[in-house]
Amino acid sequence: MESTPTILFFLPFVVVVNVISLVSFSDAAPLIEINVWPKPISVSWSGPAAIAVPLSPSFRVVNPYSEHPYLSAAAARYTRLLLLERYRPLRPPHLNLSSSAPPLSSLALSVVDPSAPLRHGVDESYTLSITANTSSSVSELSAATPWGAMRGLETLSQLAYGNPPAVAAGIRIEDRPLFPHRGLLLDTSRNFYPVRDILRTIRAMSHNKLNVFHWHITDSQSFPLLLPSAPQLALRGSYGPDMRYSPADVRRVVRYAMNRGIRVIPEIDAPGHTASWAEAYPEIVTCAKKFWSPPDGPALAAEPGTGQLNPLEPETYEVVRDVLRGVASLFPDPFLHAGADEVNPACWEQDLAIRRFLAGGGTHDQLLGMFVNATRPFIVSALNRTVVYWEDVLLGSTVKVVSPGLLPPETTVLQTWNNGPNNTKRLTAAGYRVIVSSSDFYYLDCGFGDWVGNDSRYDRQTGDEPGRPFNYAGGDGGSWCAPFKSWQRVYDYDITHGLSAAEAALVLGGEVALWSEQADGAVMDGRLWPRAAAMAEALWSGNRDGDGRKRYAEATDRLHEWRQRMVSRGIAAEPIQPLWRPTHMK
Repeated sequence: MESTPTILFFLPFVVVVNVISLVSFSDAAPLIEINVWPKPISVSWSGPAAIAVPLSPSFRVVNPYSEHPYLSAAAARYTRLLLLERYRPLRPPHLNLSSSAPPLSSLALSVVDPSAPLRHGVDESYTLSITANTSSSVSELSAATPWGAMRGLETLSQLAYGNPPAVAAGIRIEDRPLFPHRGLLLDTSRNFYPVRDILRTIRAMSHNKLNVFHWHITDSQSFPLLLPSAPQLALRGSYGPDMRYSPADVRRVVRYAMNRGIRVIPEIDAPGHTASWAEAYPEIVTCAKKFWSPPDGPALAAEPGTGQLNPLEPETYEVVRDVLRGVASLFPDPFLHAGADEVNPACWEQDLAIRRFLAGGGTHDQLLGMFVNATRPFIVSALNRTVVYWEDVLLGSTVKVVSPGLLPPETTVLQTWNNGPNNTKRLTAAGYRVIVSSSDFYYLDCGFGDWVGNDSRYDRQTGDEPGRPFNYAGGDGGSWCAPFKSWQRVYDYDITHGLSAAEAALVLGGEVALWSEQADGAVMDGRLWPRAAAMAEALWSGNRDGDGRKRYAEATDRLHEWRQRMVSRGIAAEPIQPLWRPTHMK
């Protein structure tokens, strides 16, 4: 049957669903409001009236895959959530509680490929149906893989509300993500996050159907990962004994994420951003412990914390291989992020051997190429991983790999963060798969001012220095990536903007990023949510309605409700507007 876009009513917290007529139903099918985030791809209704049915106190998920540890855990977890959450909506849905249909007592679960591993590109599609009549109430969830079943269980949990709980009936949802990579990057080097905060973030990700936790675990400021293969890096380079991640901590995080269908991709940034390595191995790090921005020369780093691995020092590669081997043993995902961003030429030039190399005709680009050529084959061949690098490795303004042959697209993924859609196009045009993290849209640390300190520009009582806006007249207030990225800015980003169909096919998805110069566990929930939720929907089902128009106005109503439910689930998401709107607007 031909797809027919249907606009539903425009009340607050209404899902304006692009109804796809996948099954026959009456022309008098009701106009129903539901609140599921991310918005499903397809929702259809049957029957002349909108109803809900009670959830039986003995409700259970009939799971014939008890041998699958992650799916079994998810089934048990969502059963508890459905029975105990009893969420009270800001505006109750316009559903009539059926007095004739029996309570919903079970969900029948079926999976086509129960053995499908959790990896990039796994099928996350599912179909959820809930039917009710005077003799029975039946719910069925079918999915291609266990990971798709988890997404369907999350949708079911959001269809339930009230005390005692009820759930929408006469509904069929067919759903799948637009992009296979929907991630969140957390920097745990600049400030430390206890494991409990990481787990809470992963839980919130699962509620939003995000599926990749990008753990930027080390940087110049600290090396908190305790690796048995290179223990001195954390013993000397962390902020202290209580600010390290043990192998048991990592296994706990990975297991917790797997239980929620979320991959964990570790990032060990090198050769730049490695000042913390100098605490244990000073002989392999150049410009360590120097002032980052000397008054009589170029900056040695993008921010305080100077140090880069020396590509001319043979011991560098022994240590790097020990680190990568240890990381691969803890993180099973086939992707491993190796950084390679913001390499600073001036830092390398602090080393005498490197100065001699340059004086003899060598270049900074050759130094980076030397490092990549010595480490990348080890990651790909010895560790059997696909390497992810930041875009700088090819597009860096001061240092880059000039020979693309060192980075075969077949085993290389590049992550963008500069120049919005422009760099995405440059990389996809060159044949690379791309993860989009544009700082213009997806950097959640932007707009909070300068953190380095000792900046006299803040002491301007009536205006900035003429011609140099800072505090006034649209100045950035010291934040290099200002302004603050509002949820709507995040939501409206089209990550394949300006690409051909062939280029767009190489975009794996995107990641919001929380760099932690001014964040830790005390503020992380508000920094992340609900802005990360905005990206989650845009990458799951898009940011446009059935007519191709941006749907941010309609999304505002639903995001109010979703933010409220996240708070009820223990996620301290920031409000997006005063509650006056959802409680007063009709």
